[in-house]
Amino acid sequence: MSETESTKTTHEEKHFMASDFIRDIVIGMSDGLTVPFALAAGLSGSISNANLVVVAGVAEIAAGSIAMGLGGYLAARTDEEHYASELERERREIVELPDREREEVAEILREWNLPESAVNEAVEAMSKDSDKWVDFMMKYELGLEKPEPKRALTSSATIGGSYIVGGLIPLFPYMLIQNANSALLLSVIMTLIALFIFGFVKGRFTGANPFKSAFQTTLVGGIAAGIAFLIARLIS
Repeated sequence: MSETESTKTTHEEKHFMASDFIRDIVIGMSDGLTVPFALAAGLSGSISNANLVVVAGVAEIAAGSIAMGLGGYLAARTDEEHYASELERERREIVELPDREREEVAEILREWNLPESAVNEAVEAMSKDSDKWVDFMMKYELGLEKPEPKRALTSSATIGGSYIVGGLIPLFPYMLIQNANSALLLSVIMTLIALFIFGFVKGRFTGANPFKSAFQTTLVGGIAAGIAFLIARLIS
């Protein structure tokens, strides 16, 4: 087997295709780890009974997951509606203003440094297929990708579920230890470990350096949790 053939058989391109899903997990998990932790930690300074902290924490997780999930749903629905609106506009314009739309295609292709003859051929070929023409304009003129089917429901469930999982981690020590002040130290440790693991896994999935991602996530999440904790303490 020649070197070229060997390269063709061994080379495999790997592209990360679940960025929206990971983004939703990041949004839900990061908030779930910090907000319930801040609430529980803040209450620990004024309430010694861990059961009361658990009740308040569970109530916050329930409300927070619903609010976060609803926010994700509305954001995804807004993206879908915006895409549908722009799609309809592009379909109308290639019928009503075909010459202008052809020129816009040509301008995009020229930015890719294609020869003028190739640009003219591509424009001519594309203008014969209205669906591909519209798809090209949506992607390269407007920078819009077609939303995944059921994206709104998936986003809502992912963000809400991630918030619940993240929120239960700092709250778990209060379920094991009756004294709230004693549970606080374990909660801090578990939250920092969870942030590190979460950042490491996120780095592996997104192609970033796992340890760098873990350190950044722990640092940012720890600072956010610390600030939220101080605010909760001041209020309580």
